[in-house]
Amino acid sequence: MNIETPSREDFAALLDETFGSESQQEGSVIKGTVIAFEKDLAVIDVGLKVEGRVPVREFGHQDKTGGLSLGDEVEVYLERIENALGEAVLSREKARREESWVRLEVSFEKGEKVSGQIFNSVKGGFTVDLEGAVAFLPRSQVDIRPVRDVGPLMNNPQPFQILKMDKRRGNIVVSRRAILEETRAEQRSEIVQNLQEGQVMEGVVKNITDYGAFVDLGGIDGLLHVTDMAWRRINHPSEVLTIGQTVNVQIIRVNHETQRISLGMKQLESDPWEGIDAKYPLQAKFTGRVTNITDYGAFVELEPGIEGLIHVSEMSWTKKNIHPGKIVSTSQEVEVLVLEVDPAKRRISLGLKQAMDNPWTSFADKFPVGTIVEGEVKNKTEFGLFVGLDGDVDGMVHLSDLDWKRSGEEMIEEFKKGDVVKAIVLDVDTDKERISLGIKQLDGDPFADAAASGELRKNAVVTCEVTEVQENGLEVKLADTDLSAFIRRSDLSRERSEQRPDRFAVGEKFDARVTNFDKKARKVSLSIKALEIFEEKEAVAQYGSTASGASLGDILGAALKNQDDE
Repeated sequence: MNIETPSREDFAALLDETFGSESQQEGSVIKGTVIAFEKDLAVIDVGLKVEGRVPVREFGHQDKTGGLSLGDEVEVYLERIENALGEAVLSREKARREESWVRLEVSFEKGEKVSGQIFNSVKGGFTVDLEGAVAFLPRSQVDIRPVRDVGPLMNNPQPFQILKMDKRRGNIVVSRRAILEETRAEQRSEIVQNLQEGQVMEGVVKNITDYGAFVDLGGIDGLLHVTDMAWRRINHPSEVLTIGQTVNVQIIRVNHETQRISLGMKQLESDPWEGIDAKYPLQAKFTGRVTNITDYGAFVELEPGIEGLIHVSEMSWTKKNIHPGKIVSTSQEVEVLVLEVDPAKRRISLGLKQAMDNPWTSFADKFPVGTIVEGEVKNKTEFGLFVGLDGDVDGMVHLSDLDWKRSGEEMIEEFKKGDVVKAIVLDVDTDKERISLGIKQLDGDPFADAAASGELRKNAVVTCEVTEVQENGLEVKLADTDLSAFIRRSDLSRERSEQRPDRFAVGEKFDARVTNFDKKARKVSLSIKALEIFEEKEAVAQYGSTASGASLGDILGAALKNQDDE
């Protein structure tokens, strides 16, 4: 008998036929049969020339056989067909993992929820068992809000959403928060549809911010703004609310599109602004508490829910351009006067200074015009001195009221801040809050004295002394008085050629006639020219009748000779 020896190619094909299919099964899940138990191992025949052993604990049961019986068909993962001991390397856990990956990939593609259990904590999150496959749950995806204690969530079956899968790296990322948000959105939508404006509900304060508080209405949160917590002013919600507190609220507004809910607490109480006109009549005084201070004034609580504003201009009679915080302080009890009430705008204007005596009126009553007062120089300005007076008011001494003889610009240099001076009250204007003082008036009025003597009147002849020669005239002083006057160039002589100021010298004396005497304007007008004309008329009147035919020169000459003889 002839036996053909197979060629090398035929032998390779035979080996491939025998073992090729077996080698292709490595790294996959195959079926096997339980044929025996050896201590804590199950012997499984997977249809190959060798058996494999798998720990019974991998089958998930706690009994000795792992819940298996001889002849049970199970799925296992074939890692290698034969190891060093000649056995197949099998794994039930890897089989379960492979099964899970197949199911999870389908769920991931469809966007379906998957079930799992959080079983361990790792850096940045937790590990989740998805029926054999291990997934990562980031800490930010555990809940809608940060969770301090994850203990109650551990080892409890619950739904998750797969966010990412990478089989090559064996990486699965899941989220519990996505499930909660979806459930919450459904609940919110259902609850919002059943809410009505004006409805009163009970809720729990979940969070407090600077502008209000979020209240849980049983699955949906509403915003309770700080302005709707109470009729009175609240600086911060924490003044009246605490987290976890149960409160009754009224639905103010519901936006079904955005699912935003506005809540109110003060709406459950009566409005204190009703009948406000009768409670706070104009010009009536009340006592209140300062609740808030701003750059433009201070708010005063007259009763819970009712506040009025003291504008900065109504805070003090005497302190101007000063911050309200330097006049009143928060929580201070103050007496105020009602200036205006506007129920429509919910505004009350109050006056602090009006509840006190007006210092300008008090000063006018205590120190009438003509009274001598004493005070400290508070300030020097280009137009006079400010003097501090009784009642914390200031009076002003104008430059023109510093001295009778010297100029105000010159005199003011002799005063400095802190000097105590005496002055006479010249005028008090309570409406404009002005007090006019005079220092020169302490020495009497030389103009009035001269007028009272009768020597200084219109057409009187006075002796003058030149104090200053100017281009347009002479500055002179009237003899035996402290009065000064100015003689214009045209009044220096009746002769145009003699109307030259430079023909006079400082200190030179001469007579002039008073052409105008105005007590009110305190003005004296003098003229040499007028005196010359007057003397000429007098001479003509006196000598003209007895010297018939004489020339004017002869008459004047005779008159002058007569004066010299006298």
